[in-house]
Amino acid sequence: MPVQAMTQQATRHARRVYVGGLSPSANEQTVATFFSHVMAAIGGNTAGPGDAVVNVYINHEKKFAFVEMRSVEEASNAMSLDGIIFEGAPVKVRRPSDYNPSLAAALGPSQPNPNLNLAAVGLTPGSAGGLEGPDRIFVGGLPYYFTEAQVRELLESFGALRGFDLVKDRETGNSKGYAFCVYQDLSVTDIACAALNGIKMGDKTLTVRRANQGQIQPNPEQESVLLHAQQQIALQRMMLQPGAIGTPPTKVLSLTQVVTEEELVNDEDYEDIMEDMKIECGKFGKIFVI
Repeated sequence: MPVQAMTQQATRHARRVYVGGLSPSANEQTVATFFSHVMAAIGGNTAGPGDAVVNVYINHEKKFAFVEMRSVEEASNAMSLDGIIFEGAPVKVRRPSDYNPSLAAALGPSQPNPNLNLAAVGLTPGSAGGLEGPDRIFVGGLPYYFTEAQVRELLESFGALRGFDLVKDRETGNSKGYAFCVYQDLSVTDIACAALNGIKMGDKTLTVRRANQGQIQPNPEQESVLLHAQQQIALQRMMLQPGAIGTPPTKVLSLTQVVTEEELVNDEDYEDIMEDMKIECGKFGKIFVI
């Protein structure tokens, strides 16, 4: 295989862009022409003159396409086009499922150029591109009755958000039960994933992880931040139960210095201690464990 062909194959996962929500009339030519045009309009072409798009594959049944760019940098710039109007409707622009952030980091920029002229195509700088990159978080298992404000409040226990999207049904406007977010302080990404994943909200259990990676545990230096955030989340969880929206939480008892760190290392010992605590505290009424 020629060297150039081998290079193209190795970088292909980082040069492809997923485009979802296409209209039934979309075809390979219209998609290629449109994205080549808007890439030029925002100043996103970095591989020289000519069209940024080299290939398009469309799944007409599921209304999505894979758009292959000339370069890794141009594909990253295309991430800023999320929500752009194509044939009368906004489309989703995402990384494909085979995108490997670790490998892509060595191939070129993984974030859009911050100086792109998004206003030229009707987009607001910072709003669309803020939901891409290796630190993008998937939040699944959300109760359908949760509003955007309630989900944001939950996520902002860890810090300000750079981007947030509660995914909704295009026809009904109702939540689909999952969202994506990116924090302004990227160092809290793993803390948020570890603290929120597996938490029960109403009749649902949250699945929270990096959108392009498996779950990553926080390092020891992050443990104090994690504990503080978990306490805030637990209080918010009580507030967000059906029928309890807007109702202040009841008395909260914080037990400190009850056990040593060594006693919590073994999972079985931890479970035994938790069970004993629940039994003892449960003698005084119904409890909610943080």
